[in-house]
Amino acid sequence: MTSPESSVPGAGALRQTGKLFALAASVLWLTFKRPFQVRELIEQFWFIASVTILPSMLVSIPFGAVITLQVGSLTQQLGAESFTGAASVLAVVQQASPLIVALLIAGAGGSAICADIGARTIREEMDAMEVMGVSPIQRLIVPRVLAASGVALLLNGLVSVVGVAGGYFFYVYLQHGTPGSFLASFSSLAQLPDLYISEIKALIFGFLAAVVAAHRGLNPRPGPKGVGDAVNQSVVIAFLLLFFVNLVLTAIYLKIVPPKGA
Repeated sequence: MTSPESSVPGAGALRQTGKLFALAASVLWLTFKRPFQVRELIEQFWFIASVTILPSMLVSIPFGAVITLQVGSLTQQLGAESFTGAASVLAVVQQASPLIVALLIAGAGGSAICADIGARTIREEMDAMEVMGVSPIQRLIVPRVLAASGVALLLNGLVSVVGVAGGYFFYVYLQHGTPGSFLASFSSLAQLPDLYISEIKALIFGFLAAVVAAHRGLNPRPGPKGVGDAVNQSVVIAFLLLFFVNLVLTAIYLKIVPPKGA
């Protein structure tokens, strides 16, 4: 017989959402509990960084170029070519850079985390660890979540620099803009909180991507096919969640921090 909860539309989604939030709370709580898995953290940090640094740089160059070309075309139509640098750089730093980092962390690092945790789950390694009195969340998931968050935080700065450099190159050499106007407009409109919100976004996005991947890895369907399905689900869920959180954070930032006048 089916339970009353299973007949309620959306009950399963709400249950999984609750488990996701519970896992996130457990990770935050166990982060400050000893013993801390330093070696596992370093290994996961190196692995996630190795699979995301080069793709992030390669993606950020055309992304920054496209934003600069599009903004430059628009400002030329409006007769405000001098603001091309500020508009393109702010778009790269505030929006493009943390999203690029988050998508690659979720797609490359998150899928690997989900596959690893899912394989351990179907082999009943998690149950064995609990029987031995070892918390699988503290031993395996906390280092992976912290590694993903740390890589996202550091990688965001690199992607911002590469994206801005790509936009500068395309603005100067393809749109025949002057380097002085690009830099002057940026310094006149940009402010330090723009970098702060970018780093905060990257940190939160990396945390969420790793938690979603770990959650799906802990709850796969039986068999190898279940692990593959869990990996696909983790990437899709992480993408949807990241874009929604980005909308919320951007709205809050624009309400709290006033824009800098020209």
